[in-house]
Amino acid sequence: MPSVSLRLAVIGAGAAGLVAARELRREGHVPVVFERAAAVGGTWLYAPPAAPSDPLGASATHSSLYASLRTNLPRESMGFLDFPFVASEATGSADPRRFPGHEEVLRYLEAFARRFDLLRLVRFETEVLGVRREGRGRWAVTSRKLGDKGSDQEEVYDAVVVCNGHYTEPRIAVIPGVDAWPGKQMHSHNYRVPEPFLDQVVIVIGASASAFDISRDIASTAKEVHIADRSTPFHRCVKQPGYNNLWLHSMIDRAQEDGCVVFRDGSSIKADVIMHCTGYLYDFPFLGDDSTITVDDNRVDPLYKHVFPPEVAPQLSFIGLPWKVIPFPLFELQSKWVAKVLSGRIVLPSKEEMMEDVKAFYSKLEARGWPKRYTHNFSNCQFEYDDWLAAQCGYPTIEEWRKQMYFFNGYNKAARPESYRDKWDDDDLVEDANEDFKKYL
Repeated sequence: MPSVSLRLAVIGAGAAGLVAARELRREGHVPVVFERAAAVGGTWLYAPPAAPSDPLGASATHSSLYASLRTNLPRESMGFLDFPFVASEATGSADPRRFPGHEEVLRYLEAFARRFDLLRLVRFETEVLGVRREGRGRWAVTSRKLGDKGSDQEEVYDAVVVCNGHYTEPRIAVIPGVDAWPGKQMHSHNYRVPEPFLDQVVIVIGASASAFDISRDIASTAKEVHIADRSTPFHRCVKQPGYNNLWLHSMIDRAQEDGCVVFRDGSSIKADVIMHCTGYLYDFPFLGDDSTITVDDNRVDPLYKHVFPPEVAPQLSFIGLPWKVIPFPLFELQSKWVAKVLSGRIVLPSKEEMMEDVKAFYSKLEARGWPKRYTHNFSNCQFEYDDWLAAQCGYPTIEEWRKQMYFFNGYNKAARPESYRDKWDDDDLVEDANEDFKKYL
């Protein structure tokens, strides 16, 4: 099979960017990683509490971590396929819990970067300002060192791999009347600690993991916390078990000038703060129209298998767009695929065939009744997708224990929403994982 060594730009040094750099180099390519922060970690690089000028915006901080965050997946399932996420000296572990705090995940990623000598590939505190198509399928990347008042730097690469994550550009709920409402609004992106909400009445919008965690976190200091969930039945207001100041409501109907927030069931609360735990938008500010992709209602379109824009494949690719997944193994398999496609060991279908595949996928989503914003939601297909990638690369499929552990964790979380991180019944799967890890430790 043909093999080509290319000079590649990787945008981002979070989990996706790090494993992409490793796989690209393993395949014989020469990756240069651009990272806006001063260290690796991406989403897992905690920034201390801040007072952002725009508490609904993305400009104040880099990551979206709050101080109390613990993983919502067991560590055994989370790690890269050949670098287990275990509590050990090799990973600098200081938090041996199965569901550790965010600091432990960062230590793991730092250990991964050291183990595979990736730090020397990264240009820290360097922001990518623009990516532009050049002739002969190459790309001009314009970057700037943060704080440097000098001129921007433009370099030409054979291909660009986008790994900038999707947890920095907040999605904001639309609330009629909120512009005249006198209270404070903020997005979970800018939430860090509960102390600023002492004795306040807070409404948390959302039903995701962050909404669950942050509502409980804030309830430790707030006077009242009210969760607004659009999936909650219309006529429902339920005090949450174990709390005297936490209620679950239907979605907000409107906000009023008198400070009241009215729910769809007609009930109202006079609130001090609305916290939007409403997710994030895909955002690629450095890409122009020549990237051939658009983002509409959080669909990055068109992408063959959520990675390659057919018109410019394989010189532009995206790692890490799917959500509702075990992220690190998926990033790794996508990266293996991209690396081998770029070297010529794997040949993509024609542009026309890739576009037909994209259209067929959209048709399946429509038949299922899923909205466009769920295009990259893999809750029903992640392991099918992972195994397809593995087969493309000649790599073993995802371990059975990892799949079963993921599903069991979902059941356990539903049964024990307040305590699933500390109580579980899948020790047999943990034993299977630890036995499997022996070949890597």
